[in-house]
Amino acid sequence: MKPDWLKVKLTVNNDFRDLRKIVGDNRLHTVCQSACCPNQSDCWQRRTATLMILGNTCTRNCRFCAVESGRPLPVDPDEPAIVGQAVKMMGLKYAVITSVTRDDLPDGGAAIWAETIREIRRQNPGCKVEVLIPDFRGDSAAIETVLNAKPDILGHNLETVRSLYPVARPQADYDRSLRIISESKKRGAVTKTGIMVGLGETREQVFELMKDALTAECDILTIGQYLQPTKNHLPVARYVTPDEFKSYEKTGLELGFRAVYSGPLVRSSFHAEEIEKSVSSSPVKEENIL
Repeated sequence: MKPDWLKVKLTVNNDFRDLRKIVGDNRLHTVCQSACCPNQSDCWQRRTATLMILGNTCTRNCRFCAVESGRPLPVDPDEPAIVGQAVKMMGLKYAVITSVTRDDLPDGGAAIWAETIREIRRQNPGCKVEVLIPDFRGDSAAIETVLNAKPDILGHNLETVRSLYPVARPQADYDRSLRIISESKKRGAVTKTGIMVGLGETREQVFELMKDALTAECDILTIGQYLQPTKNHLPVARYVTPDEFKSYEKTGLELGFRAVYSGPLVRSSFHAEEIEKSVSSSPVKEENIL
């Protein structure tokens, strides 16, 4: 049984209904729906949503993720323009974009990624764009394609500690993900990563991950509770208490992250605009305390 601090009351207002209609009418996918995010009601009522491009079928099968896996449909070349139009209809000043992993595509979908960023800006002058990218199998050219479109924040999630990758992310690689963060930072991007806890990791392993992320020059860290999407996914090892989340946040800031957002219901894109504003107004630290 979930503890009280994880119980979410679903409420619906006119903004929620409006966003639901825009998403449906434009045949859009959102991580809010596809990943069964517990914050959908909260976000949509505030007219924020994380749009998911390149379809809603992933070529990988991470054992924590609710997104459907299988053989994806062909890429829709009109998708970037449609997403740009949807951002305009939603009235967003800060757009968060993510995608499924498309190992079936030569560039992993990087060209569509870059065009989507450009279309959002073309149709919505002044709109900031945060991206949460897959690992593109470590292809530097694909990452470069996305970075050339100049997203305001480049996010790539580590998801969990190194030792749990064979169980939770068998098709991913911990060091490869760290390299993506590092390469993006070298190109001048503001970098961000997110992890889940409650999968069986220890506190010491979380602290080690923090240090690894800082060595890769990650600016922003988010930490949230893993919730089992279905009985076919990995079980929850334990529910982390709100006080533990506060301690992770305190330690992360002391170690040197420019921003840490940690809590039971925190997800990588939750309150993304507020986090970006806090980072934009904070000084860059010269060195991290490892």
